[in-house]
Amino acid sequence: MKYKRILLKLSGESLMGNQKYGIDVTCVESYARQIKEIADMGIQIGIVIGGGNIFRGLSGSHKGFDRVKGDSMGMLATVINALALSSALDNEKCKNKVLTAIRMEPIGEFYSKSKAIEYLEKGYVSIFSAGTGNPYFTTDTGSSLRAIEIEADAMLKGTRVDGIYTADPEKDPTATKFDKITYDEIYNKGLKIMDLTATTMCKENHLPIVVFNMDVEGNLKKLMSGEKIGTLVYEK
Repeated sequence: MKYKRILLKLSGESLMGNQKYGIDVTCVESYARQIKEIADMGIQIGIVIGGGNIFRGLSGSHKGFDRVKGDSMGMLATVINALALSSALDNEKCKNKVLTAIRMEPIGEFYSKSKAIEYLEKGYVSIFSAGTGNPYFTTDTGSSLRAIEIEADAMLKGTRVDGIYTADPEKDPTATKFDKITYDEIYNKGLKIMDLTATTMCKENHLPIVVFNMDVEGNLKKLMSGEKIGTLVYEK
């Protein structure tokens, strides 16, 4: 196996599937099946999900919401998504735990590094919700933080495209894909795979990122089996 412990980052938008809002059950079920597949391989899995399919704090602040309250609403949206994924994993008979960065027992357990690692070592898929628990930080930054805290071997960023391109492949047909790229190249080329805070945290802690298409069922298992899927971001 390529990795023993990973942090899987899923965007909230990806949970919408073909809908314009909310959670597509078919999409969540597909994610749960893929996660169960690699859990059965003995891989320890931490997960962070965004909340953009329900509410995004930054866009809310542009519509008149107070930024801090807007970000709090966004954090709660990630908890809703975490519970949806947890339920889908339950249906797959895949044991899991939801941990929250804000106290809200009995919905989820309050996050701590020691508790998270304990669950991972016992074979639980651990879903980390409510971001970092602080405003002004995205779930990308929350993913980087959790990946570093749980001492993950890599952060896997599941998206709708199969890696990092020179431009948006959905808008520019001439865009070409990188098989691998350094953090410095990402900065120099101005590529926005994550926000700057998240990218810098990964670079400074030598945490590799793999960007891949999670919507193609089976890709996650292929990646774990060592196949060259997506784009590897590394610190040279």
